[in-house]
Amino acid sequence: MDNHTRKKILAAFRHNPMAIAGTLLILFFALTALLAPWVAGNPNTLDVNARLVAPCAAHPFGTDEMGRDYLARCIYGGRTSLLVGFLSMILSTAIGVAIGSVSGYLGGKTDIVIMRLVDALLSLPTFLIMMVMNAYLSAGIRNVILIIGFLTWMNLARIVRGETLTLKEREYVVYSRISGQKRFRIILRHILPNMMPTIIVSATINVAQAILMESALSFFGLGIVPPTASWGSMLNNAQNRMTTAPWLAIFPGLLILLTVLSFNYVGEFLRKAYDRS
Repeated sequence: MDNHTRKKILAAFRHNPMAIAGTLLILFFALTALLAPWVAGNPNTLDVNARLVAPCAAHPFGTDEMGRDYLARCIYGGRTSLLVGFLSMILSTAIGVAIGSVSGYLGGKTDIVIMRLVDALLSLPTFLIMMVMNAYLSAGIRNVILIIGFLTWMNLARIVRGETLTLKEREYVVYSRISGQKRFRIILRHILPNMMPTIIVSATINVAQAILMESALSFFGLGIVPPTASWGSMLNNAQNRMTTAPWLAIFPGLLILLTVLSFNYVGEFLRKAYDRS
């Protein structure tokens, strides 16, 4: 990205309050998650004398059925959900970029076979497959990350493949090919750097998608295992107390909503900004 494009994007960012608000919220949630041991107490500390206390000065988010401070649980839950979102995004982005760029650059029968495989995977009910896979694998953060990462790369692969088909006909790529440079060197040095805006936008949106998927899996009891907190598992625990202790569902649900909206607003802003530049 050249300096002129960067300045145009920054100027547009300063005039987009939703993108600013989304970025600030993402930074706030990420910083709070990183500093969780210092800004929150032990999320698993039990206090039988403070069970289901409504939000108050001592417990701003109230307590749960075991007397655990719900603010601390939400902070550590955000740590888990954001970790799953970012690591799943990195995995799915790496797979999608690798497969899409190779398919687009090689073309021919290789491209046809890879794209038909991608089409077949896209036609499958992804979330149902995630639930089945997670039910047969040992529960935990690592497996949730792997399942989401390996099942969400297909759309990015199609986008990257389309960009590669265009970029490989550019003069500098043709010259590199004629001069005898190896295929993968051309992809790494000349094609991927020129599609970074597209990759960044897709990765931003994929984080929100991964957080929603983790939350849904945990909500159905197939994701993060208690006592480890995640926003989805907290919603799962709150199901039976919606009328007696509504804050157990309101706070994690609100945090999921704000996080996903923030990533979507930032991703949408970046997409429009790069298109205009």
